[in-house]
Amino acid sequence: MITDTIVSIITALQESAISVIRLSGVEAIAYANQLFSRDLTKAESHTVQYGHIVDPVTNNVVDEVLVSVFKAPKTYTREDVVEISCHGGVLVTKKVLELCLSVGARMAEPGEFTQRAFLNGRIDLSQAESVMELIQAPNEFAQEMAISGVQGSVKKLIDPLLERLIQIIANIEVNIDYPEYDDVQVLTEDVILPLSKEFLSDLDRILKESKSGRIMKEGVKTVILGKPNVGKSSILNVLLDEEKAIVTDIAGTTRDLVEGWIRLENVALHLVDTAGLRETGDVIERIGIEKSRKALESAELAILVFDASKKRDQEDLELLEATKNKERIIVYNKQDLIQSHDEEGVYVSALDGDVDALKEAINVRYVEHTKALSKPTLSNQRHIAAVQRSYLAMKRAIEALEFGMELDLVTIDLNESYVELASVVMAKEDINVLDEIFARFCLGK
Repeated sequence: MITDTIVSIITALQESAISVIRLSGVEAIAYANQLFSRDLTKAESHTVQYGHIVDPVTNNVVDEVLVSVFKAPKTYTREDVVEISCHGGVLVTKKVLELCLSVGARMAEPGEFTQRAFLNGRIDLSQAESVMELIQAPNEFAQEMAISGVQGSVKKLIDPLLERLIQIIANIEVNIDYPEYDDVQVLTEDVILPLSKEFLSDLDRILKESKSGRIMKEGVKTVILGKPNVGKSSILNVLLDEEKAIVTDIAGTTRDLVEGWIRLENVALHLVDTAGLRETGDVIERIGIEKSRKALESAELAILVFDASKKRDQEDLELLEATKNKERIIVYNKQDLIQSHDEEGVYVSALDGDVDALKEAINVRYVEHTKALSKPTLSNQRHIAAVQRSYLAMKRAIEALEFGMELDLVTIDLNESYVELASVVMAKEDINVLDEIFARFCLGK
């Protein structure tokens, strides 16, 4: 049981209109009451009180504030919570925090308010992780998925699977305890094996769909490749709608990687403009080219840019060979200089700011992944890894069933599959398969 009361500044510590100091714990109201000019012990829950923070030692008024009172259990942490909204000066904010500490509160550790929400059962582990993902979201798609996670989308995905798996295990436990009720072979072939295979198939589907979740959350690392002066930097600037990269007529202007984020209709891209790939004696340019090759290795999408006004040469063919095993979109820039589109690919004119065809090609390529925004989908690497371990354990269990192994040995793998899957939403030390079984069946009543 958590008995201490924690406090922290929950807004940025910088000059602003308002700063907020939060207390959470059994003494939150009592501690705030020692500093406030009005009696908070009589305040109703979810109300805001106007008054002053007063130094209990000197009786000096520190600030004019609004104090919000939230009484357990209907709070973020399921504890009593007090939030003091003071003026946003750094000095006054620190002073209010200092007074909260002086009357007995403890400084909160990073993430401790959310940790208490988890420990007190208000949110599950996946929701707690989604809170941090919401704060750190690099793009709007990641933000949407994080909000969905905070609202319990992962739990809604995992809980029905856990229920089905515990039913499979319970059927075996019943047979082990009461073998006279079912023929083992019939039970295995008609009940356990079909249910297990169906469960494995659903785990496989979830893992496949998690690719879409990861793409929506993290975006697609995309490199723009091509020879010098084909317009790579110009395309980057048009996509980003800013002069991110230096553009000149001099070949080899881009010496280092230039990066930026863009959200299109169906996907977010982490764009990397690279140095033009060619043979060169320039030491600095050669370093940039080597970085470009490494960027290509880690990229998930390559935008391969050619000069539409020129015929392909050996260097172009080498670029095609280097990207043949990559997801790629072939782009012909400088379409304003030609009359017809003879080669298969996307034609644009960065000079005219016209890259709509490229945006459309990217949107079409990733439209299928937007389903992750409208249905529960895994995107967190820990969650995906846990489901993968659950999948492998279930696969072993099915192989054992097909081999005809004793059911009590099969339950070892089934239990492991359950524990790994449940670890998505709860700590492993809190998972007890037998407790889950006995909560559903009156065995031996």
